[in-house]
Amino acid sequence: MLTIKQITENTEAVLRGLEKKHFKHAKETIEEVISLNDKRRSTQNQLDKNLAEVNSLSRTIGGLMKEGKKEEAEAARTRVAELKEVNKGLDATMTQAAADMQELLYTIPNVPYEDVPEGAGADDNVVEKTGGMQHELPKDALPHWELAKKYDLIDFDLGVKVTGAGFPVYKGKGARLQRALINFFLDEARESGYTEIMPPTVVNSASGYGTGQLPDKEGQMYHCEADDLYLIPTAEVPVTNIYRDVILEEKQLPVKNCAYTQCFRREAGSYGKDVRGLNRLHEFSKVELVRIDKPEHSRESHKEMLDHVEGLLQKLELPYRILRLCGGDMSFTAALCFDFEVYSEAQKRWLEVSSVSNFDTYQANRLKCRYRSAEKKTELCHTLNGSALALPRIVAALLENNQTPEGIRIPKALVPYCGFEMID
Repeated sequence: MLTIKQITENTEAVLRGLEKKHFKHAKETIEEVISLNDKRRSTQNQLDKNLAEVNSLSRTIGGLMKEGKKEEAEAARTRVAELKEVNKGLDATMTQAAADMQELLYTIPNVPYEDVPEGAGADDNVVEKTGGMQHELPKDALPHWELAKKYDLIDFDLGVKVTGAGFPVYKGKGARLQRALINFFLDEARESGYTEIMPPTVVNSASGYGTGQLPDKEGQMYHCEADDLYLIPTAEVPVTNIYRDVILEEKQLPVKNCAYTQCFRREAGSYGKDVRGLNRLHEFSKVELVRIDKPEHSRESHKEMLDHVEGLLQKLELPYRILRLCGGDMSFTAALCFDFEVYSEAQKRWLEVSSVSNFDTYQANRLKCRYRSAEKKTELCHTLNGSALALPRIVAALLENNQTPEGIRIPKALVPYCGFEMID
């Protein structure tokens, strides 16, 4: 969440940023935060003065009694009792103002960086780069859901029987391709200096608040009500929360973690051709990159992550493009975000496969994730994450773009992981 210092010292800049993110009622919300903060501070000041007076009077009472000044001592005791009663009310007022302010801060999105484009939605995103090999497909090219059935790779109907729509069953070479991609992505991350983590796939509400899924995306997560636990929508949540309430030493930064997990998203209200097959699922596999860094190095970390994801797509020989997201299409928590999309020749459309985001101090402030500089000063870290990569649409693009009359060709980089060169 935004810090009070950001809001009070750079109010106009914060308001401009929230306008770029199309946050409704920004001015009223920020004004209320400032008002609650003023109330909290003034109450704290009065409480501090009263406590100082209580302490001072308490120290004098014994001396007054020894000097035989009983009336003055009793007056001091009465005043102490009055102040203590007043302080109870002040403490309650201060606590309530702080709680109300905190709840309000949770509802305010992150402020985008200056280089985030203006725009209301996906149509306003800026294409930064395109690349990858072009694939010429047969005239009768099939979409991946038909290829999956033809080669017995993925059974969508069986998934509906076992669980419901959006929970496919991978079979045979389809399952092996899935596992190959996971291992390929993890090996590539490890070679780039990331430490692999195997986190839980359920988290408590504190973790959801820490990375910003709560309260913003509460309806999109599966909730285990009996235990008040949430199935994770991404490994970002458990891995980043490892550093909740942690003070790192400057020499430990940047922290570089990667994790493979199953991910779960309710995606309520998703229907139509854009969600057929693997295009949008309720459960899917993903390898995530998470970084914790110093503010002055986070931009460089972000670029390194973008280069890493682009390198994966190049090795998979897929046509891709990189988008700089506009303010209206960015996530609630991101300050800067780039999306990677791969092109599906069979569907004639772009499929998002990764978002690589810099959150500045927004998550770190929620998490209380800090670092101690060489000068022993404690500051908030910057957090970053990105998919490297989400599997469903990668599998869809691989199947569709590599179909030939003889079968589906496996990219060279994946052959050692699959153990086969062709699906036929």
